[in-house]
Amino acid sequence: MNQRGDKKPVLQGQRIKTRKRDEREKYDPCSFRDAVILGLNEPDTDLEQTSKFLDKAGNNLDYRRYAETLLDILFAGGILAPGGSIQEDGDDPKLFKTDISVFNAKDDFESIQGHYGIFFKLIRRYKYLERFYQDELNKLVVFLRGFSEEERRKLATFYGISLANGLGNAECLAGLFEEHLVKDGIAITFASDIFTSWLKLKDINHLANTLKRAGIEAKLMQLLPSNKRTQENFDNHFVSVGLKAIVDLQKAKVNTDLKKELYKLMEAQLEEEDLTSNEMVGQIKNFIESKKFPEHDAVSIVWSAIMNSVEWSKKDEVLAEQCFKHLKNYAPVIAACASSGRSEMTLLTKIQDYCYSTPGFGKLFGKIVTTYYKVDVLGEDVLIKWYKDGKGKSDFKDQIKKLVEWLFNAEEESEDEDEEDED
Repeated sequence: MNQRGDKKPVLQGQRIKTRKRDEREKYDPCSFRDAVILGLNEPDTDLEQTSKFLDKAGNNLDYRRYAETLLDILFAGGILAPGGSIQEDGDDPKLFKTDISVFNAKDDFESIQGHYGIFFKLIRRYKYLERFYQDELNKLVVFLRGFSEEERRKLATFYGISLANGLGNAECLAGLFEEHLVKDGIAITFASDIFTSWLKLKDINHLANTLKRAGIEAKLMQLLPSNKRTQENFDNHFVSVGLKAIVDLQKAKVNTDLKKELYKLMEAQLEEEDLTSNEMVGQIKNFIESKKFPEHDAVSIVWSAIMNSVEWSKKDEVLAEQCFKHLKNYAPVIAACASSGRSEMTLLTKIQDYCYSTPGFGKLFGKIVTTYYKVDVLGEDVLIKWYKDGKGKSDFKDQIKKLVEWLFNAEEESEDEDEEDED
């Protein structure tokens, strides 16, 4: 048995609790801020000297623990309080604020790009800051209302530069779709400034792909307040700020979505055995008219859906019979989407591509085209133009050479007859 005077053992749990308490007491972002600002506010400090100071200071200052404070300082000039204001301590701003920050930079692209260089060098040196940097980008978007118009513009320019260079990802822009930012036009203005800056460094494809990976590309219309959310207002806004490329991007996205929708409609129709051609035509025309969907895009989708609905035979003689029976059956449906020269040319190109890429169809191109000419799906003007303009592959042109020559001669004879009638 232990005697009364024996010392009690010290439990491990007690020592752990003491350490945690000591660590909490040591956490002091204001002291960290003061040390950073003291270095940044040295007389005649420029951006290059700032980078050197931050690089060296990281050996003594705990950037990992105080990452948010450090990034607040470099963006806003001081510690950001909830809502976006600078946390003030005392009467002298020089003690809690620095002018070397994105918000205090000159309001031009080159100056903001210089400040981006500070972040880039710092994160390249201290790689672990990259995760905190993304969190900071997310937070600043939430705080946008608390910043001045000029600060938002500078910040947007910075975001454009950063995202164009691949530092941070576009998921930080998800906060723009919050109602309090959308309704007052802050969201669409901030996004417009980002895109303007971004497109000075990279093309629209880079921007589109980055937004797509973040799940934002399809949501751009939602940047407009709900009572102004129309395609016309969207187009007018981005054209007015010199961003027609965004308008074209949006239209391409809408067009892609409509193509998928029409293809699903066609799949559903083709599965209904009792559905007549006239009923199919009615639904397709209604889709084209109600969605204002281009006919030349529609004919491409309709052709693909019709051809993909069949499991083709691998025997040549069976395949030919199967093909022409199928195409004649749906000729009225194809014709409904090919009422213009452009639509017919699109269809002819699709037929060529399909025959070229699908086993067994290479020798059927001429017969398919001739069949569609006879049932008035393809017109003679389009066939002659396609043949003469060199848009066809030589093997396929050979298959319709006799047809085109006959059409061309018939056209010349018709012109001669018209001239004789005039005489």
